[in-house]
Amino acid sequence: MYTIEEYDKEKSKVLKYVLYKKRTKQEIKNKFSSSIESEMLNDIIDELEEIGYINDNEYIKRSINDFIKLNNMSLKEVRYKLMAKGISNDLIDDYMQENEEMLEDYEIESAKKIIIKKQNQMEEDELIKYLLKKGYQTSNIRQAIEKMDE
Repeated sequence: MYTIEEYDKEKSKVLKYVLYKKRTKQEIKNKFSSSIESEMLNDIIDELEEIGYINDNEYIKRSINDFIKLNNMSLKEVRYKLMAKGISNDLIDDYMQENEEMLEDYEIESAKKIIIKKQNQMEEDELIKYLLKKGYQTSNIRQAIEKMDE
């Protein structure tokens, strides 16, 4: 067991880490698992979740919004980035199903931007292969190409 003083000291470290930049539960566990006893760390994470400092659903929403603003990525790449942060497949699936239409539009626009950027360097079939390799869905690639022709 641990004392309240130890708990508060370690909670302050974790809170400082979370406030600097929003983190997932898994990121916190990875960072502090070697320095904080696991039972205490789980209690700290539970408390910070209850009061809203740690929220993997919000993390997904914020991360996807950042990806949309900053990057041209396939939905598969977005999924892998979130999984790399330790977010469960179930949470990612739920978010992607709830926002399916918006995410499909994003992937089409993203593919379109890549096509515009690379159309002078590659033939259409090379472009399609390139986008498929990056994880874009075939239907979204086709829609992006159709929008280019409009």
